[in-house]
Amino acid sequence: YKMAGDSRFPDVDSDGSERSEEMEIVVNVGGVRQVFYGDNLNQYPETRLAELVNCLSGGYDSIFSLCDDYDPGKREFYFDRDPDAFKCIIDVYYFGEIHMKKGICPICFKNEMEFWKVDLQFLDDCCKAHLSEKKEELEEIARRVQLILDDLGVDASESRWKKCQKCIWKFLEKPESSYPARVIAVLSFLFILISSVVMCVGTIPDLQVVDAEGNRMEHPTLDSIETACIGWFTMEYVLRLISSPNKLHFALSFMNIVDVLAILPFYVSLTLTHLGAKLMELSNVQQAVQALRIMRIARIFKLARHSSGLQTLTYALKRSFKELGLLLMYLAVGIFVFSALGYTMEQSHPETLFKSIPQSFWWAIITMTTVGYGDIYPKTTLGKLNAAISFLCGVIAIALPIHPIINNFVRYYNKQRVLETAAKHELELMELNSAEGKAAGSRSELEDLSRESKEGPFYSSRIKVSHSDTFIHLLSEEKHHRTRLQSCK
Repeated sequence: YKMAGDSRFPDVDSDGSERSEEMEIVVNVGGVRQVFYGDNLNQYPETRLAELVNCLSGGYDSIFSLCDDYDPGKREFYFDRDPDAFKCIIDVYYFGEIHMKKGICPICFKNEMEFWKVDLQFLDDCCKAHLSEKKEELEEIARRVQLILDDLGVDASESRWKKCQKCIWKFLEKPESSYPARVIAVLSFLFILISSVVMCVGTIPDLQVVDAEGNRMEHPTLDSIETACIGWFTMEYVLRLISSPNKLHFALSFMNIVDVLAILPFYVSLTLTHLGAKLMELSNVQQAVQALRIMRIARIFKLARHSSGLQTLTYALKRSFKELGLLLMYLAVGIFVFSALGYTMEQSHPETLFKSIPQSFWWAIITMTTVGYGDIYPKTTLGKLNAAISFLCGVIAIALPIHPIINNFVRYYNKQRVLETAAKHELELMELNSAEGKAAGSRSELEDLSRESKEGPFYSSRIKVSHSDTFIHLLSEEKHHRTRLQSCK
């Protein structure tokens, strides 16, 4: 404890404290020295640097509760923290806001702000957005890790039905969980392809048969294949629904609604074929059945369940609604302007194909999108000039929003790969920490090994420790520092 008249502490006034406004302190963070004045620091009295101004009168306990070391001769406080982050954080005392520099991890920067007791409200909005994005990534990694741990873990208190339910869910929903699950996923993918091919081939007139009433219908063999595919889809959906942990969320999921739309037309058309004839005319039944058969194209979207590329495309389109809206707006304005001009310029020609402005919309659409069917075309010189300008503007209008959409796709695709790798890396670190914990528990065995071999190769071959740049060891609450002051005692 501090003795009376101890020269190692700075001089204080008669009332036991130095004027904090005029006080000058030196802070050494990771080897970088910064000089501060009390009037600047006291603008934010709840921060750690402001607390340093008034901590000297409290003795050792007060000083070392705020810093790692202290030199009373230089009145210099030492901190073993990130100096780059500290340079950004001290801007709050001069500018009232904080900006993160490039190359600093947002989560580490947030931890640094918490250490220096600076509120996150001083972080600028642009940096807050970056921090929120990083938080979402970490939450996604934690969610993926938790899903993997839930799959690996076995709860002894669960009933046999719960265990069976979980096994069926893993078997049908997670192809990476086992080799048989991978086979089932491939088999389901093949059934989707076969069903789609049968639906297309069944419309070829040469492969159709004529029934007793002279109407063309699908070949019985193709119909049997279609029935087998629908039976597989039905069994798969029912098993997934039964084994689902949250059945309401399962039923309302977009991909599961697609599954229902792919299965339902078969059973509805089958019901109408056998029972509808008694309730309505046969021609109406056949029209209803044909309309329902068209809905079978929904099953092609089932491929998205087994294709990460299609899932990425769907997400990129969702994130690109603004760009798609701009694209449609550009095209809509161009279509309206050039169709009106085309109609006006073509009225002087006796054989004009532009009968009205609404009819000219079709010409403007196929021209601006560079399709050009040729069913409607200008015949006057001014009309051709208008057409040339319209398709040049169409190319520009389409090209402008395409780049952000592609960027969204590439960014999300790369992000998913990074998150998947990070989740696997996190699991490896958890396994490593678990192994290190077991090694630490057998301390006596390690001491025997170290006595047997003083040189170290045998010892190092028995225990292998891996270090990772992304793994940060948690500091224990008990810290034992040997400071300059304690060395002088």
